[in-house]
Amino acid sequence: MTNRNLQKTPTSTIPIRALNDDEKPREKALRGGMDSLSDVELLALLLGSGVPGKSVLDLSREILQDCDNRLRVLARMSIAELKKKYKGVGDAKATLLVAAMAFGSRVQTSLDCQDPQMTCSRDVHTYMRSRLERLNYEEFWVLHLNRANRVVYADRVSKGGLSSTSVDIKLIAKTAIDHLSSAIILVHNHPSGTMMPSASDDNLTRRIIDVCKVIDVPVQDHVIIGPSQFYSYRDNNRL
Repeated sequence: MTNRNLQKTPTSTIPIRALNDDEKPREKALRGGMDSLSDVELLALLLGSGVPGKSVLDLSREILQDCDNRLRVLARMSIAELKKKYKGVGDAKATLLVAAMAFGSRVQTSLDCQDPQMTCSRDVHTYMRSRLERLNYEEFWVLHLNRANRVVYADRVSKGGLSSTSVDIKLIAKTAIDHLSSAIILVHNHPSGTMMPSASDDNLTRRIIDVCKVIDVPVQDHVIIGPSQFYSYRDNNRL
């Protein structure tokens, strides 16, 4: 299998107009499809043009190298970060790039949203990772399940800062009643990459469990999602 990152990419410092047609990203895409392009070339298509003193391919290569060629790192960058870090990248380029990443995330989410069944923590991670793993701030979600453990409603309860977010437990209970939920699963992210639950995570989990017992809606799990891994309360016998 060919690694797209290892495919031949046009030589640095050569402007697009000076390349042969078979080396220009747009022409390559038209001829061979998007899978024929390297990550550098795909990024060049999104950026559209270079900046003073740097071709679009050089700019794309610089951005990816700064991200250690990890697309998920690039996907977490904000418009402000792109503009600050790369000279010549203004509102138009930064906004288009962030929009493309967000659109790709939504496409993946839509593919995962066919009334998925939550049978284990890995199912939860697969379902929620496209929403959470690229964020640089915390979000707290509740998955409302029917009797077959299928998601009937995915509710973003709150979004917050780098290390915490505020959660209204009464609102979680009300939403569970409104959707006739048979069970719920708690999900939030740790942008720092630290997977172990904090003391506040433990306290919040216990409080939600206690409130939901009153309305006879069990909490099946609490899953913490990081940039490349996840943690399950249930898998670690903490529920």
